[in-house]
Amino acid sequence: MRDILAEIVEKKRTIVAEAKVRVPIEELKEQLAYGSFAMSHSFSHRPWSLIAECKLQSPAKGRLTKSHSVLELAKLYEENGAHMLSVHTDPHFLGSNEDFRAVRAAVKLPLLRKDFIIDPYQIYEARALGADAVLLIARILSREELKSYLYLCWSLGMDALVEVHDRADLEEAHSTPADYIGINNRNLVTFETHPEETAKLMPFAEKGRRYISESGIFGKEDARLVAKAGVTGILVGEGLVRREDVGAMTRLLAEGIDVQKIQEEEA
Repeated sequence: MRDILAEIVEKKRTIVAEAKVRVPIEELKEQLAYGSFAMSHSFSHRPWSLIAECKLQSPAKGRLTKSHSVLELAKLYEENGAHMLSVHTDPHFLGSNEDFRAVRAAVKLPLLRKDFIIDPYQIYEARALGADAVLLIARILSREELKSYLYLCWSLGMDALVEVHDRADLEEAHSTPADYIGINNRNLVTFETHPEETAKLMPFAEKGRRYISESGIFGKEDARLVAKAGVTGILVGEGLVRREDVGAMTRLLAEGIDVQKIQEEEA
């Protein structure tokens, strides 16, 4: 069976090595301005958060939309109530640093750099691009790397969303002081998605942390399902970009989920 994650990570090693030659890390550090923990500030005063993803392509499904550019999606999301944006910079998703810079210049929302972080260089690079947060995938990092990268993010004024896919990943995330944990409903080998994966892991959630459900959310019922499980936010890409009315679905997922009422009903 094709292991898409392994392929992406192997290619990423080459991409990072080439980036280090183009812009040495010392030069990169000179471009940095300390962040303001914009993700934490945005999420701390609301019970429910939507991270809307500017996603044009999937390695498993190919091109997802030709109707909107990354920049057009970002503006649509901001205009329709998204609380944060996720912007891909990995070529497997048609992402680029140039797209990230364009979005950063055009919107005021907090931005998550969506990529496969395997080297501290990428964290410095993310901040130089204007990222407010990065994704740290537990599956591709050792426990020591996960903790070290988390502290590096904080030292630069950035938040981190630590992504997990199963109980073992969750234990790795819980071994760190991570504030935000993303439960990805996508199988990292087959790239199939099942929102029920969030419900399987949330019984092991720890108080004091915030959990975000990622992938496989295509409408209000999926959002309600993961909200019932106890998460306080969702990250949605394909479920938005493939909609005929992207703005309407953004509004529904951002403001149409009364997470407190849903969780009280479940209790």
